[in-house]
Amino acid sequence: MSNLFEGIKQKVAGKGVSIVLPEGTDERILSAADRLAKENVLKPILIGEVDSVKAKANDLGLALEGVEILDPSTYENMDELVASFVERRKGKATEEQARKVLLDPNYFGTMLVYTNKANGLVSGATHSTADTVRPALQIIKTKQGVSKTSGVFIMVREDEKYVFADCAINIAPNSQDLAEIAIESAKTAKLFDIDPKIAMLSFSTKGSAKSPETEKVAEAVRIAKELAPELTLDGEFQFDAAFVPSVAKSKAPESVIQGDANTFIFPSLEAGNIGYKIAQRLGNFEAIGPILQGLNMPVNDLSRGCNSEDVYKLSIITAAQAL
Repeated sequence: MSNLFEGIKQKVAGKGVSIVLPEGTDERILSAADRLAKENVLKPILIGEVDSVKAKANDLGLALEGVEILDPSTYENMDELVASFVERRKGKATEEQARKVLLDPNYFGTMLVYTNKANGLVSGATHSTADTVRPALQIIKTKQGVSKTSGVFIMVREDEKYVFADCAINIAPNSQDLAEIAIESAKTAKLFDIDPKIAMLSFSTKGSAKSPETEKVAEAVRIAKELAPELTLDGEFQFDAAFVPSVAKSKAPESVIQGDANTFIFPSLEAGNIGYKIAQRLGNFEAIGPILQGLNMPVNDLSRGCNSEDVYKLSIITAAQAL
């Protein structure tokens, strides 16, 4: 794990990337921000009432040198953010409503990213996933050609690294969604120096069973190959046919994937969520994520049970996505 992280940290350090942390008085956030600034990895921007943030940092013995603190209620460029928000929401918010909404630290922080005053955002230590993701979907929105954001986990055990998606967001993705998730997951894999070999998973291998569920995945493979013919991608596969060379040889001898897949696209959220937790708990893999992908600019969601190390790592990953 340390090697994986050192590589990402080296990519990011000294590049002047700024990451917004809206939960500015949370102990875990403050500790991570102080460390990130001290190590000159990136520039943290904390959101909160300045005196409260400084008092909390002081209690923790943190200097917060190199950390910017912004208070939405006194922010000098608020008029610009309000105007930009009203324009972006296209008639869904008046100026008065925008002023009120932008006092919310997640909305305020997301607008800083949208207006290029910061490069990414990490929230969720005290907020729900919806509180973090909703402003991102309303303001930053998904990339062209991507209809939905998705959540990947990087599964790490010593020198082994795999990408599992979507394990966090889309309950019942259709064929088009699965194709988009596969293409975005390939980009995420490359961030972690994984050369993506993508398997679209099912309970069938290459038509060994026929049902609407297996046909959905087969169609996703067709769409993904059409949208990104340069990718090493195939399916539909049972997990063993994607991962075990001897099984691949007997079940899918003609496939470009010969038991060497490292990026696994699950057919539904229940399969993805169960799959990553089995690997984590029975296989002793570390699960890094969920990392959100498919947005125009990076926003990531912490678990409310996170620690300062989680905040530190996810901030660095978010900075790498921004580059």
